[in-house]
Amino acid sequence: MNSVIPMSDAPKRGRKVIVVMPAYNAERTLQRTLDDIPMDWVDEIILVDDGSRDGTVALARSLGLRVFVHEKNKGYGGNQKTCYTEAMKRGGEIMVMVHPDHQYDPTVIPQLIQPLLDGACDAMFGSRMLGGLPMEGGMPKWKYLANIFLTAVENAAFYMYLTEYHSGLRAYTRRYLETVNFMADSDDFVFDSEIIAQGVLRGLRIREIPIETRYFEEASQIGIGRSIVYGLSILKTLVKFKLHKKGLLKFALFNEPARGRTDTDRSRS
Repeated sequence: MNSVIPMSDAPKRGRKVIVVMPAYNAERTLQRTLDDIPMDWVDEIILVDDGSRDGTVALARSLGLRVFVHEKNKGYGGNQKTCYTEAMKRGGEIMVMVHPDHQYDPTVIPQLIQPLLDGACDAMFGSRMLGGLPMEGGMPKWKYLANIFLTAVENAAFYMYLTEYHSGLRAYTRRYLETVNFMADSDDFVFDSEIIAQGVLRGLRIREIPIETRYFEEASQIGIGRSIVYGLSILKTLVKFKLHKKGLLKFALFNEPARGRTDTDRSRS
């Protein structure tokens, strides 16, 4: 097991790669997640704690991570806003989101970021649906079917083809994050869909690699009730996307980002 993660401010491979971890009560799984990260592909790890009630912060600091703390829970999307803002302040050029609950396998980071290093695309997603059997990892059947339905609707709305839009293992280039107005996105789970819709509208390129996931007691999951709200929020986002693109209505989340403003606590319009 790693005791302290070695960090370096010096970029590797010509582009600085920063892993960002949106954390909430991840004390029991953080070490396992870190043990699977290929550190020769990573320059720095940032963990943003979203008001955890366990020892996540103390453990992360003892492991040598750069830690930022939300005194009050801001939500999954609010956590990512801090993750990406702080990573870009640190000079990050490729930001890889890794959930510290060990549900997603970070050993695939080299395959995830290589296309970004090569300039082949602007974002890379890990897909549980691509070339595998996601329910073998324990994915509930209802979640599998909902994922397929929502992905089909999103593909139809965006006129593109991805096998999954709801993965929590993602990598974005600095160009992607500076082009979209992610600070205007929701602080809730639909953040992940809104940031995609913004990228599609701006003509940014997204690709996928196959991944496997694990479903177990400590892995964070949302129940059926929250999932229904999440699904309806996605459909609402797609309606906004189509109306904005056709020029029928305008929505703030599709505006260009304000330059030079990096305060994660700014209010959304």
